Amino acid sequence: MHYILFYKAVENYIEKRAPYRDEHLKLIESFYNQGDLLMAGALDDPATGGAFIFKGNNAEKAEEFANKDPYVKNGLITEWEVRPWTVVIGDS
Repeated sequence: MHYILFYKAVENYIEKRAPYRDEHLKLIESFYNQGDLLMAGALDDPATGGAFIFKGNNAEKAEEFANKDPYVKNGLITEWEVRPWTVVIGDS
């Protein structure tokens, strides 16, 4: 099963994220290297948040990621939500 973690960010978060970016990217890399995170990226034009695709038996890893993310902990993310995603075609 796949899960998508959606982020809604504060206004101008691209400029505000600099102090936390390295730690955020290290967190992404650790979840990716463990095989839990398949893809991650920022929503663009306008830059209003991000999306992360996780693979697992439940939403636990996506929720763990959000709870550890310095963007969330430091108020750059105003809302986050994990949704189950049923893949119809592609890498399952």
